[in-house]
Amino acid sequence: MIHTSYASEEELGLSWYMSDEPGIGGILRSNPEDFHVTEIAEHRYTDGKYLICTLEKKNWDQQRAVKEIAKRLHISTKRIGFSGTKDKAAVTRQYISIYDITPEAVNALSIADMSLEPCGYMQRPLSLGELQGNCFEITVRNLTDADALSAQIDAISEIVKTGLPNYFGIQRFGVKRPITHKVGLEILKQDYEEAVAVFVGEASEHESEETQSARKGYYESRDPKEALRELPVQLSLERSILYHLEKHPDDYVQALCVLPKTLRSMFVGAVQSWFFNLTLSSRFSDGRGLLPDVGDRVLLTDGRCDIVSERTRATVMIQMKRGRLEPALMMPGSMDWTIEGKDDEMMNALMQHHDIEAESYRKASHVLDMKFDGAARSILLKADVETQNLEKEAATFSFSLGPGRYATTVLREYMKVDPLQMT
Repeated sequence: MIHTSYASEEELGLSWYMSDEPGIGGILRSNPEDFHVTEIAEHRYTDGKYLICTLEKKNWDQQRAVKEIAKRLHISTKRIGFSGTKDKAAVTRQYISIYDITPEAVNALSIADMSLEPCGYMQRPLSLGELQGNCFEITVRNLTDADALSAQIDAISEIVKTGLPNYFGIQRFGVKRPITHKVGLEILKQDYEEAVAVFVGEASEHESEETQSARKGYYESRDPKEALRELPVQLSLERSILYHLEKHPDDYVQALCVLPKTLRSMFVGAVQSWFFNLTLSSRFSDGRGLLPDVGDRVLLTDGRCDIVSERTRATVMIQMKRGRLEPALMMPGSMDWTIEGKDDEMMNALMQHHDIEAESYRKASHVLDMKFDGAARSILLKADVETQNLEKEAATFSFSLGPGRYATTVLREYMKVDPLQMT
């Protein structure tokens, strides 16, 4: 194993690489066509009110794509549902549901770099997590010029097939401005003014000087009128918050709630993801690795979670080899939970350090109109990676992953580069 040399990864808990091979370098997303994602899902069509469509888009942020579709159809964005959030700098194909709309209205749409195709009706909308996974075909360019490049890729592919730490990718937090979990922390602490201040006002060195200055100005003054004069027009989400505060001073809770519901859910979810990454990395720092031990949690294929004991340890190892269970971590939320082993102790210590408890998630659920129950998540990520078009400066990687697993976590293992080269 190799420890990361990038502070941005260390801060977000992505501390380790599983393979000892040197990275192949490279740049991800030189253009959107280098990153193809196709959603895997099965739907049974009936005579319901929700029209299911395939949405193919290139270089569209998903929230903006949904907003544009709703605008063209003259409907609320609340009538559009989807099962997974897809990357912006990519060519993506996924399913969306649209309430009470006709196929003719969808077919009449003409939006640049986007196409919609009606598939059939269902009796309920699509919701996050209702998919089997995603297929990826990703080209990495500007690879390291090394005679052993092919051998390096083959060696890493064997490690990936065996299993990597199932980290939440850095895009879960924001690559150029990793503040999603920071906003979530303030929400969990019920400091909604600070949550808004971080979302709008925390600047990044990777933004323009104009944007940095405008953000810093708001963080210091908390003056929405002044910030609206200074903040670039393209920062529409930040500006929607400021417009609300201009009309309703100090109403920070509702200011957050003007954001799309899926984005609101990401704030608190990013805190859970951050704690997950930090706890997972602690296993490697402690020399425990990915194999389950006494006191660890395991996740069965039917979704049940169990605790490894001295009596069941040998059986657990056998069932793991057969693919019937995976080692897991508990990501606490509003539901009560018990501390069982070293991972739970680490997770609990992180919560205590940040003054977070189950009640914090319950209050956040009420404020944001979202559920943050908590759940067990596998710490193991496996992929059977095929490599094509291996050249001196580029290679294409093809693989499939289950829901909630990150392609960048796989490619990170190969590339071992600054996260900014993977945006």
